[in-house]
Amino acid sequence: MPFVLLYLVVEIVAVVALGSWIGALPTLLVLLAGSVLGLWLARREGLRAAQALAEAARNRRVATSETTDGMLVAVGGLLLFVPGLVTDVLGLLLVLPPTRALVRRRLVASTERRHPGLRTARIRSEGQVIDAEVVDVQPGARTESPHRPGGPMVIEGTVVDER
Repeated sequence: MPFVLLYLVVEIVAVVALGSWIGALPTLLVLLAGSVLGLWLARREGLRAAQALAEAARNRRVATSETTDGMLVAVGGLLLFVPGLVTDVLGLLLVLPPTRALVRRRLVASTERRHPGLRTARIRSEGQVIDAEVVDVQPGARTESPHRPGGPMVIEGTVVDER
C-alpha cells in the first residue's frame, strides 16, 4: 500500500510540475502523445524481440538476450499502459533499444552475481559442445600423447553441437 501512495504522489507532482511549466493543454498532449508513441514502439519492439527469439530457437542457441529483451519490452509496455508521466518515461526508456541494452546488461550482471550457475550456463552456451570423458592423471604418469611422442596431450572426443 505505501508504494501505491508513493506512486500517486510522484505522478501528481510530475504532472503538476510539467503543467505549471508548459500549461495544462500541452501537458495533456504530452501525456497522450507519450502513450500513443510508447505503445506503438512497444508493439514494434515486441515483434522484433519475438522474431529474434524464434531465430535463436531455429539456430538452436540459448536465447538469453532475446528473452531478456522480450521481458523488458513487456515491462515497458505495461508501464506505458499505466497512466502517468513518470511511468510513461520509464516505459519509453525500457522500450527503446539503446537504453534497453543498458538495462539488460545491468540486469544480467546482477542476476549472475546472485546466481553464479547462470553465468556458467551462459558462457557454456556460447561455445562448442564436445562429448568427452574426464580422466584423472595419476602423479608420475606420462602426460604426452601416445600418438605424438613429445607433443601435447590429445583429448579425443566428438563434437556434439557445432555453433
